[in-house]
Amino acid sequence: MRFIRGNRRGVPAVAGAAGIAVLLAACSGGGDGESTDEGGGEAGGALTIGTTDKVTTIDPAGSYDNGSFAVMNQVYPFLMNTPYGSPDVEPDIAESAEFTAPTEYTVTLKPGLKWANGNDLTASDVKFSFDRMVGIAAENGPSSLLYNLDSTEVVDDTTVVFHLKSENDQVFPQILSSPAGPIVDEDVFSADELTSDQEIVDGNAFAGQYTITSYNFNELITYEAYEGYQGLLGPAETPEINVSYFADSSNLKLEVQQGSVDVAFRSLSSTDVEDLQGDDNVKVVEGPGGEIRYVVFNFDTQPYGAAQPEADEDKALAVRQAVAHLIDREAISEQVYKGTYTPLYSYVPAGLTGATESLKELYGDGQGGPDAAAAEQALNDAGVETPVALSLQYSNDHYGPSSGDEYALIKDQLEASGLFTVDLQTTEWVQYSEDRTADVYPAYQLGWFPDYSDADNYLTPFFLTENFLANHYSNPAVDELILEQSVTADPDERTAVIEEIQDTVAQDLSTVPYLQGAQVAVVGADVTGAEDTLDASFKFRYAALAKG
Repeated sequence: MRFIRGNRRGVPAVAGAAGIAVLLAACSGGGDGESTDEGGGEAGGALTIGTTDKVTTIDPAGSYDNGSFAVMNQVYPFLMNTPYGSPDVEPDIAESAEFTAPTEYTVTLKPGLKWANGNDLTASDVKFSFDRMVGIAAENGPSSLLYNLDSTEVVDDTTVVFHLKSENDQVFPQILSSPAGPIVDEDVFSADELTSDQEIVDGNAFAGQYTITSYNFNELITYEAYEGYQGLLGPAETPEINVSYFADSSNLKLEVQQGSVDVAFRSLSSTDVEDLQGDDNVKVVEGPGGEIRYVVFNFDTQPYGAAQPEADEDKALAVRQAVAHLIDREAISEQVYKGTYTPLYSYVPAGLTGATESLKELYGDGQGGPDAAAAEQALNDAGVETPVALSLQYSNDHYGPSSGDEYALIKDQLEASGLFTVDLQTTEWVQYSEDRTADVYPAYQLGWFPDYSDADNYLTPFFLTENFLANHYSNPAVDELILEQSVTADPDERTAVIEEIQDTVAQDLSTVPYLQGAQVAVVGADVTGAEDTLDASFKFRYAALAKG
């Protein structure tokens, strides 16, 4: 492995996150609790972050999940980004960015940009990055966000023009800061297929606030501050960051309590967070919550779905309606999450412009509670025989340790009505992320952590015909409305369209959203900066963190 510069020596790879936890505990010092140079790092030295999130790939074209994007945010440059404390984008490695015509968005790069490997970072890399994102169009990638991009043109080494399909795109600058926006080195990445993580690391193809100096997939990543970063966010507060991946949140809780981990972010259980709030050795820091939880229906493989022998569109809708009538959001919020997640009754979370509660009046008792009689009526009216056999899937290692309790409760809520028999199954995230787009799951769990803080990001990826969910949902009227809101300059008019979209998809029930959560990090008492990065941009930037 590479020699790691800084205060820590290179840490040899160990087998599994549990092994990492043991190694970190051993490095943290003796029983007196004193930290040494090999632990979380001495004052001003290396800092250790722990997480249960998993990485799919660090190739931006191939992943669209929070664990992968967490890495990308640290190491790749963006044309636009959000400064600490704000959801509004500004030029990052760009010197300027503006509409020069209704369908032309022109970006001028700062001069003299370099990749960490010494290659020049030019407009050619920018065009290459977006061309490959659209060209590869990976099933688990974010290329769907670039629905309005027609072509990318290089004018000179520092100038690029994005030619858009629709005029006055109000969200395109935000999309440049999203998972579709990382700029990659054309001399390292393949133009027409995904590039392996190891090739990226070996090529030192980074120009963000950090580079990666050691990479052990979903076990340990070591970052080193990149002195050549010229972007919006400024230099990193800490020269070296070590990120350890845990299979079990209980081990993560133990390590942050003992000081072997300086920052625990995504995802401790609500019980663990509640317990840690009484520990003087740590601080529990909360930030604005844009995360949502929802059930996805596959329109081909759900009961009475289009690819089923008994396919019937009306019956399939009735099944989805019955689920929406039966889910008790308040019970899930309180019993599983102790109020750290709150009930969500629409597709755009509360707090964002245009958010409604479209589902509240349509389903359940009309006040936010469940209604078994309404569910039974919906099924009877469509001629559905009960109980309905429903296969329901969730991930046991991606959305936190409470997912098992969460979906056990949803199963109980559906079955208690006598209207469903639920086959509840779980799969680890790496396999789960492949299966869900391959029509394996009729109904399944997903969570969403936004790419940018605008209502569009809760609508476009899910409900356009070519959507990230790949669940075969298509409504041309919704397509038209989504494209309309994205180019409507008047704020009031745009809000009205966003509200109409939510009302329309609430009738279709492609997904059933039910919870909205806050961002929570648990940090050592001597760690600063978590408050700065837990902001409404919903991006966790390691460079804001420091010790001592």
